[in-house]
Amino acid sequence: MNSTYLNWVIENTPTKWWHDSAESSELDLGLERGAIGVTTNPFLANIAINKNRSLCSQAIEDVMSRDLAPDARAEALTNIVVTRAAAKLLPRFESSNRQAGYVCAQVNPVRAGDRDCMYAMAKRFQAWAPNIAVKLPATAAGLDVLENCVAEGITITATVSFTLPQVLAIAERHRAGVNRAKKAGVEPGKCFAVIMIGRLDDYLREVAHDNNAQVSEADIRQAGLAVTKRAYQIYQDEGYEAVLLVAALRGDYHFTELAGADLVMSIHPTSQELFVAKDHPREERIDNPVPLDVIDRLSQLPEFVRAYERDGMSPDEFIGFGATQRTLGQFCESGWKLMETYR
Repeated sequence: MNSTYLNWVIENTPTKWWHDSAESSELDLGLERGAIGVTTNPFLANIAINKNRSLCSQAIEDVMSRDLAPDARAEALTNIVVTRAAAKLLPRFESSNRQAGYVCAQVNPVRAGDRDCMYAMAKRFQAWAPNIAVKLPATAAGLDVLENCVAEGITITATVSFTLPQVLAIAERHRAGVNRAKKAGVEPGKCFAVIMIGRLDDYLREVAHDNNAQVSEADIRQAGLAVTKRAYQIYQDEGYEAVLLVAALRGDYHFTELAGADLVMSIHPTSQELFVAKDHPREERIDNPVPLDVIDRLSQLPEFVRAYERDGMSPDEFIGFGATQRTLGQFCESGWKLMETYR
């Protein structure tokens, strides 16, 4: 394999990456390129079911032959996608002593405030394969379930997360779950804390336009980076065991400006081409700060302040944050509900 920028990063820095798709041929290529995990969500699962119909026709037929309620059908189809990916990652999971090789399985996004439902789903999903990382939303309810799951040894990816308050809450609840597990003599679950970096930029761009804010496109493109760099520094200072997982890239800068960080990037196949077909300066940039004047201009936007400051939001406000609602809506309407009505 030719030495690409992607190769350089994973071979020479602590930065690792997960493949952001469950479609079979794309996943095989991602693994060849060095991915050590797989991100799925209801939107991606629905795509994989439709693209891989011929590869898993018998499993799909078995699901469709059962008289399942709509939500149970969506869960069963998710199981097909996730377990196929988990089987491909299992050798890496075993050879790394459970440090890599995880595959995400996201609970029903329609139930992002329902603790009992999400906890029961997490227990079921965890049993699908040993290398499952159950995806829970970074809502107040999701955080409660996260802590309980970690205390029981279930690995979690906390998603629908865009802000510093969310990833700090995730890390604290993971720490609490780890302490509970150790007291009970249980091996605690791991935790991956998502920052949907590009989705924050997308949301703030709309807010800026709607408010005629004096914020440039160049400033907006650094909003998610500012939040992520600040979160990373706090994670390092606090010694959190949760791992930041940066997702929803919107350009090569969302990777190049974080290179060198001890975190995981989730990279969709289309974005992978930016780092395979084109070279970039081979330097670690995680410690390069976002300029203060950019932060000052972005701080004209109350929604940026909510995302950037440690006390910008309390957990009971997470579910109502604009980017959270937009993303949950997409996962529901363009993913989960399509699998509920799959024909």
